[in-house]
Amino acid sequence: MSVYLDYLAEIESRRIQGLAPKPIDDGGLVFEMIALIKDTGNEHRADALKFFIYNTLPGTTSAASVKAGFLKQIILGEAVVPEITPGFALELLSHMKGGPSITVLLDIALGDAPAVAALAGEVLKTQVFLYDADMHRLSEAFHAGNAIAKDVLESYAKAEFFTKLPDVEDEIEVVTFIAGEGDISTDLLSPGNQAHSRSDRELHGQCMISPEAQQAIVALKAQHPGKRVMLIAEKGTMGVGSSRMSGVNNVALWTGKPQSPYVPFVNYAPVVAGTNGISPIFATTVDVTGGIGINLKNWVKKTGPDGNPIINNDGNPVLEEKFSVETGTVLKIDVKNKTLRDENGAELVDIAAAFTPQKMEFMKAGSSYAIVFGKKLQTFAARTLGVEPTPVYAANKEITAEGVGLTAVEKIFNRNAVGITPGKVLHAGSDVRVKVNIVGSQDTTGLMTAQELEAMAATVISPLVDGAYQSGCHTASVWDKKAQANIPKLMSFMSNFGLVTARDPKGVYHPMTDVIHKVLNDITVDDWAIIIGGDSHTRMSKGVAFGADSGTVALALATGEATMPIPQSVKVTFKGRMQPHMDFRDVVHATQAQMLAQHGDNVFQGRVIEVHIGTLLADQAFTFTDWTAEMKAKASICISDDETLIGSLEIAKARIQIMIDKGMDNAAGTLANLIAKADVRISEIRMGDKPALRPDDNAQYFAEVVVDLDQIDEPMIADPDVNNPDVSKRYTHDTIRPVSYYGGTKKVDLGFVGSCMVHKGDMKIIAQMLKNIEKTEGKVEFKAPLVVAPPTYNIVDELKAEGDWDILAKYAGFEFDDEKPKTANRTEYENILYLERPGCNLCMGNQEKAAKGDTVLATSTRLFQGRVVEDSANKKGESLLASTPVVVLSTILGRTPSADEYKAAVEGIDLTKFVPANAA
Repeated sequence: MSVYLDYLAEIESRRIQGLAPKPIDDGGLVFEMIALIKDTGNEHRADALKFFIYNTLPGTTSAASVKAGFLKQIILGEAVVPEITPGFALELLSHMKGGPSITVLLDIALGDAPAVAALAGEVLKTQVFLYDADMHRLSEAFHAGNAIAKDVLESYAKAEFFTKLPDVEDEIEVVTFIAGEGDISTDLLSPGNQAHSRSDRELHGQCMISPEAQQAIVALKAQHPGKRVMLIAEKGTMGVGSSRMSGVNNVALWTGKPQSPYVPFVNYAPVVAGTNGISPIFATTVDVTGGIGINLKNWVKKTGPDGNPIINNDGNPVLEEKFSVETGTVLKIDVKNKTLRDENGAELVDIAAAFTPQKMEFMKAGSSYAIVFGKKLQTFAARTLGVEPTPVYAANKEITAEGVGLTAVEKIFNRNAVGITPGKVLHAGSDVRVKVNIVGSQDTTGLMTAQELEAMAATVISPLVDGAYQSGCHTASVWDKKAQANIPKLMSFMSNFGLVTARDPKGVYHPMTDVIHKVLNDITVDDWAIIIGGDSHTRMSKGVAFGADSGTVALALATGEATMPIPQSVKVTFKGRMQPHMDFRDVVHATQAQMLAQHGDNVFQGRVIEVHIGTLLADQAFTFTDWTAEMKAKASICISDDETLIGSLEIAKARIQIMIDKGMDNAAGTLANLIAKADVRISEIRMGDKPALRPDDNAQYFAEVVVDLDQIDEPMIADPDVNNPDVSKRYTHDTIRPVSYYGGTKKVDLGFVGSCMVHKGDMKIIAQMLKNIEKTEGKVEFKAPLVVAPPTYNIVDELKAEGDWDILAKYAGFEFDDEKPKTANRTEYENILYLERPGCNLCMGNQEKAAKGDTVLATSTRLFQGRVVEDSANKKGESLLASTPVVVLSTILGRTPSADEYKAAVEGIDLTKFVPANAA
């Protein structure tokens, strides 16, 4: 009983923290609990029975396997538990979602105990998470004449597991809670510095917004019984920055509905809203949980007599409130008519986009992937029976614009589409199931992805996936007790599932902490590929990539598919000539600024940016695609010329080979197969059979942006503008300023070069700048700390081979040592250079942080409040974003440079060159 006693001790420690007993995933513990349940006189029996029924995790956990086995004994009369009748045992199996529970249900339904076989068959009719082996058993039994198998298959062919579910209510009453003004980052809902607890849903729920906000939500629910709390981003967009399944889980935990009485802390159906709607990648996560995401449009631009927007002294449009959603406001969601109404029934805004036929299906089923599995199951059953499946699901919207060509993303979706009308060419707005080529899982969401895979009873990666990678980058900075407990377990699970993993569970190769996006960029070897990754910066410069939540990643790994509408595209081209003292990062910032100047509103939001990058190799082009997450774009596609794409593929091949040489390939030969695929693609291009991906000349775009390089004469900085009197303007990426704005006087407390926004060239720029200063000044002195985190070990190795690492190490007061990784996060910084382990470092904010109230200048993408730096009692923390040379020079000066100081410092330095495609 030692495992059970350990569990009781854990329960007591959690009770002191105000937490309930942790849900059980350990089969050994359930085995001991069953022994206690059988011992009718045992003092622990009552609690063991309660934990067995109400606190054991479903799916493919070892706990679920032992639980299902015991329930089978009860149903067959081989064990007797007065509190669990055979009927109740079947009900418990029905809530276990798949895996061992399906095996048990099939055993009984197809077995030789007729009294319970039909009952098990009825439960099977409600289940959707069946895999090939389960379907094969049903098919075999049907062909052998089994009547129950036939009955179950007929039910599946009619999709009764879906049709017999309750419909979405015609009207949903909500009470509002404003989570904040301005764009709300998912960091507010699930802070990065609490990433270690994401798989412990109750514990992680305590970090959402603030304890005061949580108490206010509880109070609202008590004051308004029967109404659902709608979480709102007032004057902003909800869920910017990342998909963050843990953020949706937290919102659902506090405001949603329990998924099952027998599975604790798993809630679904949250209601979220924003004045400017929901961030596109976060909206996908809301769909996963059957939630509702609403675009309120409750603040609009005030117009003058001429019909044009009225502009204030700061050059921003004046907003006026169309209707109030202040905390405590009662509203009605009219689902039937797809409108939002006030308490008295007056219409406020059309919300049809939140209630498309597909989204309604997700809400009815409780999740988007219940629909994916259900469609697959219905197709299988109809095929087995030799009948047509009953039309149940909303028909996929198939939009064809006659006489209109295809954008790049439309071409990729048409190439990878599954189940569309044969011969039909689809344009933006069409709903499509697509094959996923590459999948990435990162380490702070990976444990949740593993939980999702267990919950949907998946045990092996889909053969449709060309390659998948599990990273270790988000926990790379500090190998603390939390990382030591979580990461090896995660790597073992993912390795067994079929992914290439950063850390080898068997210890054969050296642990890697390479940034996930950089690795995915290297292992993507087809410009026609679709990539899904568990991070918002899954934005490849080959193919089209979508950042996703842990559930969507799990679904892609398990099925090799994803479902989404074909997005609209915005075409970005360049004209003019890039000044030699400018870095490509400045072009990226200027793109945002010039787009806003040309269009007024952010036309990138929710769309694919098709950037005509021309001759920029994938490593450098990634700087642009990575940034598109902060532009609120859904994805980005690079249009390269043939020779540039070939060059990028050759670099990818070389890096994949290094991974193979390090011993990272798996039994399936995933990495070797990717090299072979790259060779095929290169051959296609060279032979002229299939040139590099390009849109049709007559493709139709939502908008076009032309970036004038001649306008960019000095470095550009993205400023969080923390003191803007309009709070909705703070912490957005829309405030882009030239370095001269700061007059060479803005104090910089810390500089950060690293994470996914830099490449090998950035590391070489640092080395060149240090050499130049050493040559003119005799030595380099830092007036502010400079933290450098290379993206990958390959880059470190290449820098060492080329001599650049020597100059970096010479001035480093700290250099990472993988044999002795840091076990605690750094809390104080000296004015020196820190060479940190490859990985995310400060950008992630879950381990390392700047001192509270610091002004940080970084190459990162994250300027959200509290992410890189938190506020102090008397000063707001600032995370300003700039190019590598600006960051390095600022740490040497201790302040932002003037434009002239910058130009002098980079003279003769090989910055990232860029020549537009039309000027190549």
